[in-house]
Amino acid sequence: MQNPANKKITNAWAMYDWANSAYNLVITSTIFPAYYIGITTTKIAGQPSYVNFFGYRFINTALMNFSIAAVFLLVAFLSPVLSSIADYRRNKKVWLRWFCYLGSAACVLLFFFTKDNTEFGIPRTEFGIIAFAVAALGYWASLVFYNSYLPDIAAPEDQDRVSAKGFMMGYIGSVILQIICFIIILMPETFGFDKNGTTAIRMSFLLTGIWWFGFAQITLRALPLSSKQERKAKQNVISNGFHELKLVWDQITKLPSLKRFLFSFFLYGMGVQTVMMVAAGFAKKEIFPDPKDEAQLLITIIVLQLVAIPGALLMSRLSKRIGNWKVIALTIFIWIGICIVAYGVKSSLQFYMMAAVLGLVMGGIQSMSRSTYSKLLPKTKDTTSFFSFYDVTEKIAGVIGIGCFAYIEQVTTNMRNSILALGVFFVLGMLALLWGKKPIEQRLKNIAAEAA
Repeated sequence: MQNPANKKITNAWAMYDWANSAYNLVITSTIFPAYYIGITTTKIAGQPSYVNFFGYRFINTALMNFSIAAVFLLVAFLSPVLSSIADYRRNKKVWLRWFCYLGSAACVLLFFFTKDNTEFGIPRTEFGIIAFAVAALGYWASLVFYNSYLPDIAAPEDQDRVSAKGFMMGYIGSVILQIICFIIILMPETFGFDKNGTTAIRMSFLLTGIWWFGFAQITLRALPLSSKQERKAKQNVISNGFHELKLVWDQITKLPSLKRFLFSFFLYGMGVQTVMMVAAGFAKKEIFPDPKDEAQLLITIIVLQLVAIPGALLMSRLSKRIGNWKVIALTIFIWIGICIVAYGVKSSLQFYMMAAVLGLVMGGIQSMSRSTYSKLLPKTKDTTSFFSFYDVTEKIAGVIGIGCFAYIEQVTTNMRNSILALGVFFVLGMLALLWGKKPIEQRLKNIAAEAA
């Protein structure tokens, strides 16, 4: 383990959040969803907008969500294999680098996603969705290796702070780039772009790829290679990844605190992952459908990200006063309320108020979940395999959550109906967290006592 006082390494680690969160905000949460919906929406008011994808017909937003669910499923299957290879060759930084490059390159390709019938010989919708999915693959797969560094660079007592710092850096960096893109979109002529064209909007995708690639170099230069003491593969390097997951599961079953926390994380993770992926599409489709409202939507998302910065810090500090379990329980309770409100929200003012509350808990629950899991791990050098298990749990939860959301919209043609499923996921997550209260809190107390 690295010296937890080594600020150079922890700062460099947090900079990857700064680099890749630009993708999560611009491509996943704001500009790309609004752009995609704008160029694929029919002019018939009140009617669902369908698109063709390799001969199949989908509601436009459902297709985008199905593609994300497919990526989550792919990452869930790939991460054990990749983690096994990384452990065997002690090169998880290499995999972090290449998935970073893959994702950032795909963001650059989105610049060429236009209203034309084809792009590089590929039909318009297929090209855009494939590039969008590849960017998501690069983002989520790289996080497998990025997250696994946390217990390597920070002691248990520092992990809440370091984890929260990563999310805060991510929110700050992504907001800065979002504002830059926002200025270009609002004043295209100032930068030499046609006011009535889409070049200014698509320029944000190009800038996102460059931003992600460029700032990631700080992380990639500073992070150490995996420890030489990490376990090498005893079987075939491909099948060993799943063997490692079984070994991890065998250890988890012997730790009630970790087992029950992961079960709760899996359930409420269905809701968290889905909200993060579909929030912008929901806002564009249900609250700001008029192209003239585009500025309001972008401003709202920026404010949401700004609110999330103190939200992540607040949750980190609150955990020191009341403990991780209570902080996570509080955030889940708030998420349940957000789902109830979201189902009936109609006006922009109602949406602004809901977004402000969402921002407070969005970064908080991610940061606290990551650091709590890291704290609950048994003493081990094999951090990549444990975080691979964490990532598989998160991605399968995302597949179910986003898949349900997209399927319900596809069948009912009403996105609001999908929100009801999210509320159920959070309620089940809360019940599971209550089930794990005693062992989780006891385990965290024991760890704190050992550290003292």
